[in-house]
Amino acid sequence: MSDERLEDGTAPGAPENAEFRFQTVGEQLKAAREAQGLSLAEVASRTRVPMRHLDAIERSEFSALPGTTYTVGFARSYAKVMELDDVKLTNNLREELAQGGYQGTTARMPAYEPADPARVPPRWLAWSAAALAVALLIAYFVWRSFALSGDAPSAEAAKVVAEAEIGKQKATAATAEAIDPKGEVVISATETVWLKIYDKDNKRLYEKEMQPGERYIVPADAQNPMIVTGRPQVLNVTIGGKPVPPLGSGDKSIADVEVSAAALLARKPAPLTETTSTNGSETGGAAPVR
Repeated sequence: MSDERLEDGTAPGAPENAEFRFQTVGEQLKAAREAQGLSLAEVASRTRVPMRHLDAIERSEFSALPGTTYTVGFARSYAKVMELDDVKLTNNLREELAQGGYQGTTARMPAYEPADPARVPPRWLAWSAAALAVALLIAYFVWRSFALSGDAPSAEAAKVVAEAEIGKQKATAATAEAIDPKGEVVISATETVWLKIYDKDNKRLYEKEMQPGERYIVPADAQNPMIVTGRPQVLNVTIGGKPVPPLGSGDKSIADVEVSAAALLARKPAPLTETTSTNGSETGGAAPVR
């Protein structure tokens, strides 16, 4: 009896199972899928592998896949869903890749388990983490630049300003304490200036163009005496012979400013700004600067 065998290693007359033994990994996966009545879309949903990659594996179109590691990982996920021997199928797939020139060596590596691409974090997550890190870095440098900026006043400078302000307030208080609130109020001019003084009933007490050196004594019994003038900075005011802060600064008209001793002592030393008389024509209003 002849011992002759066929080219595929089977003896003549043996069952024709060569078709199954020479199926590719992709064909085996496809056959298992169809046997279970699953569509390619359903397998893609279960494995979380893009359907186009699963289709490329079934057709052994490895050039359409992202790389050897991903191809093996996709096939492993596919085999697990089909409840096939994923280790055997991935080893066979590596041989197919090597024979097709997609892998440098044909090595069976049962101990080597490449990462499952289905479990690899999505690319958008990595980009989001990188963007967050850059944003935090920029925020840190912005904060640092402000913290080290020389524009902000130092603690020593702030202390000096605070002490100067406290000293000014103490000096003002001391001046107010030294002046007799019942002292005589005298208004004198250093330059030619027009002014008018009236009481709360709009009764005219004094009105003229005062010459340098002239002075006016505010009646002690006047009810809320007030002044209107266009050049308050050229007027000197004293109470009991002691000077008080000026009525205003610059050529800015003032009106309805009380000039009784009590009112002058209660005033803040800050310069006054221009005001508008509320007494209308009865008080004469603010006259033009002269």
